[in-house]
Amino acid sequence: MESCEVATSPGNATRKIEVSLVLPVWNEKECVARLDEELREALERTGRDAEIIYVDDGSTDGTSEVLRKLVRGARLATVRTRVVSLRRNYGQTAAMGAGFDLADGEIIIALDADGQNDPADIPRLIDRLEEGFDVVSGWRRSRQDRFLSRRVPSAIANWLIAKITDVPLHDSGCTLKAYRASMLREVRVYGDMHRFLPVFLARQGARIGELEVGHRPRFGGASKYGVGRALTVAADLIHIRFVSRFYTRPMHFFGLVASLFFFATLLVTFFMFAFKFAWLRPLGILYQASFVTTPLPALAATFFLGGIVSLFFGLLAEILIRIHHESSGLPVYAVRSIDDSQDRTD
Repeated sequence: MESCEVATSPGNATRKIEVSLVLPVWNEKECVARLDEELREALERTGRDAEIIYVDDGSTDGTSEVLRKLVRGARLATVRTRVVSLRRNYGQTAAMGAGFDLADGEIIIALDADGQNDPADIPRLIDRLEEGFDVVSGWRRSRQDRFLSRRVPSAIANWLIAKITDVPLHDSGCTLKAYRASMLREVRVYGDMHRFLPVFLARQGARIGELEVGHRPRFGGASKYGVGRALTVAADLIHIRFVSRFYTRPMHFFGLVASLFFFATLLVTFFMFAFKFAWLRPLGILYQASFVTTPLPALAATFFLGGIVSLFFGLLAEILIRIHHESSGLPVYAVRSIDDSQDRTD
């Protein structure tokens, strides 16, 4: 994603791209042409040199032809337009990552291609970003979606994400976000992590902001999200919690798990001896059978082995993390700025 000089229109001197819009597109034939007009109007209001990158994620409904027409029609326009066609449908995160990798702008803004994100919010996102933030996330406070099937699950998921990740965003699922390209270069997007990018960037020391944005009904077509998405988000939360808290110190996590197993072992052992020596008789609790005939010994052994296995997993994870950092040569920290007294000029 290195910045480069590009010609924005014939006859003009080469100019540096300041803003890149990245839109993952999958079967949005009815939406992209109308949205493209709105995007150009919004970018013109910013007064910045910009580009639009459409990532066609294996569309099969004729979206590809519409996008190619947009590129041909933009050859004389002031806004550079590119269409990246993927070989098949890889998913929203992969499509977004392809756009990020090709973006030349110093500011990268991602948004959906169905028209629900309002391009009129783009100048406001840029202004908010320049208040000193590295990421500005859109907040669809008044969503134009079905209440029970979309808004209620989303509200619950956003509350859980904020609590689990310690990144207090109201709407993690909103695609409309503005990023500093320098921050995006420090992460690789994969899986379904696009909705959690602010969490990963916060771990790198990014300053995260939020802005209330508009939300509209779809221009056309059908939503690509179903009930299965909620299950995917729930599974991702476990991964995000681990990465955000224990990525560089996995032994802390596995040590905690081992401690719980060992505590459970002691608790079960106490009850074994309590039944054996009738310590609980004053409380009116009697157990006539020998504790050997109960599942308590097997349960104690299982918990003890669980603690041992957790410790070994922790040690293995520590070794893998060390190998990762030493082989990649990447530091485990990120420097925001350096102040040097010798750099001062009087």
